[in-house]
Amino acid sequence: MEKFYGFDLGDAESAIARLTKGDTGVPELLSINDVKSFITAYALQRDGSLIIGESACYSPDVNVRKERFKSRFLTDPEASKDVISFASGVLGELYLSGQLIKGEDNCFYIGCPAGWDKTAREEYRLLFERAGYPPVRIISESRAALVSACQSKHLQVGYDILNRPVLVVDIGSSTTDFAYIEGGKEVELKTGGEVFLGGGIMDEILLDEAVESSGNAKKIRRIFEESPPWYSFCDFAARKLKEKYFSDPEFWKENDCLQTISIHYGVLPVRLTLRMNEQIADDLLNRASARLGNQSFREVFLNSLQQAKDNIQGRQPELIFLTGGVSKLAEIRAWCREMFPDAVVITGTQPEFSVANGLAYCGKIDDDLREFKADVDQLVSSSTVEKIVESHIGDLYRSAAETMVDPILENVCMPIAERWRDGSIERLADIDAVMQKEIDQYLHTDEAHALLAKPVSAWLKKIAYELEDDTMPICVKHNIPYGALSLNTYLSLSDFEIKVEAKNVFAVNEITWMIDTTVSLIVGLLCGGSGIAMIANGLPGIIAGAVISLLILALGKEKMQEVLLNAKIPHAARKALPKRYIRSRIESISPEVKNSILKKLEEEKNEEISERLVKEISGQIESCLIKMAEVVEIPLG
Repeated sequence: MEKFYGFDLGDAESAIARLTKGDTGVPELLSINDVKSFITAYALQRDGSLIIGESACYSPDVNVRKERFKSRFLTDPEASKDVISFASGVLGELYLSGQLIKGEDNCFYIGCPAGWDKTAREEYRLLFERAGYPPVRIISESRAALVSACQSKHLQVGYDILNRPVLVVDIGSSTTDFAYIEGGKEVELKTGGEVFLGGGIMDEILLDEAVESSGNAKKIRRIFEESPPWYSFCDFAARKLKEKYFSDPEFWKENDCLQTISIHYGVLPVRLTLRMNEQIADDLLNRASARLGNQSFREVFLNSLQQAKDNIQGRQPELIFLTGGVSKLAEIRAWCREMFPDAVVITGTQPEFSVANGLAYCGKIDDDLREFKADVDQLVSSSTVEKIVESHIGDLYRSAAETMVDPILENVCMPIAERWRDGSIERLADIDAVMQKEIDQYLHTDEAHALLAKPVSAWLKKIAYELEDDTMPICVKHNIPYGALSLNTYLSLSDFEIKVEAKNVFAVNEITWMIDTTVSLIVGLLCGGSGIAMIANGLPGIIAGAVISLLILALGKEKMQEVLLNAKIPHAARKALPKRYIRSRIESISPEVKNSILKKLEEEKNEEISERLVKEISGQIESCLIKMAEVVEIPLG
């Protein structure tokens, strides 16, 4: 893609931003009918022509005039037709002005409330496809606002914002959209994603109050019922007056802020005066209204904030990012600080353009991500990881053997020897089968997994450092933090508390060959005469030396050992063998067992065991790299 368009189609006002591939600056805000923030309205004139923006609100010679249709998209099937009509008008203006050229490699990123599910987003996307747009992707407006904040030189939050829990509050004209962002990923809040509260509610209340206080209330209400275009016209006038007042409330304390409208419907015009002052402004925010269920704007907003706060499962937000035109109000920031006293509340210099700018950034970021992930895929498909793992596999064998042998001797061999001594195991020959079964069981316990996790984790960190020679150039190329592809970033101090589901990626119980190999080798070393191995030097203390000598002369050493293994040694004779001797004997054979395991692994490490272990571990590391690449979203750009 060469150009990325961010289209913030709001319920009251809309904006479009454009970013060209390779640009390092901020997106360019495009003008529709000579304004950068244009009214979301369209009208069909009597001659059949389509007009959009502010002129659609004022033009008297129209058959159809529509506004505030986006807020009805989920509930009114007719709203889809309105979206298509308005979107078509915007597209036509872009082509006519030369700000969009047919045939260029462009795409549009269009915002929607965070509460819209996948089905609603796809239906919304199809509307723009039907309107003739280049490729379209629908993006959460909250994500777009956060991306805009990350890129903003004014805010100077950059990558740091991604390491903090953030609550994005997008106050539009009809809805207030809440989204919780943690680690750069959006988490859906159980508030329905959006609350039907926005600046447009104030416009409606202001217009209601003006009609009620006029001397022609009944007549004006009848006109509004019979002529929706006139209602739209007056509603738009109320919006402009409200914005005019809140842009400089101190000035209007000493001056009249009002507008008189002549409604030409019927024989004689009807006059309606709209007025804003300090008392009316306070009423808009704090007086209960039937339109808000007999609650005030402040009450509904604070209740929504409380609901969002209660449904946050992670850490409470450290940053509150406000966007949307209404977020300029000092009262909004004060209410956010009231609900989240420990959070920093921030907003941009032009919050009305935050979403449009963020959408354009999202297009460029996603394009960069495609290239980034292609580079990661190329690394994964190469033999780089396998070669690194193979070169260090001997270290893993050594550390695993050093870690596991003593716990096995202590937790399995010692209890088995004591059970033979106590008589619960009848013959020395029976120990083999018991030991083989119980060593296997022990190595598959959580305790053994936790023990094995430590050397594996330490070994993985060494692998990770060496792998950074290949991942760091990818990060440099795409201008992302080095840690985004560093396995060490995800290997925390607790070894396997890894951010990208690393317990599944590097689960010790999945390294099956390490466990199975350890089982087979230790069983092989300790069994096949295991009873003799553990207590051999103590037998002369049990049976008279002369008897042993005679047995050796009569039967030979191997036959004598067979006889002893199968003999039912008296219980009293077994008890004569002290526990401390058994422990001392087991401890003494520990070095021999470790050396034998390492020798055995050395002999076979180029064969099936090593080959499969290298393949398995490399596959898990590569899966982890892919998962890490998937979570790299906002930092790019």
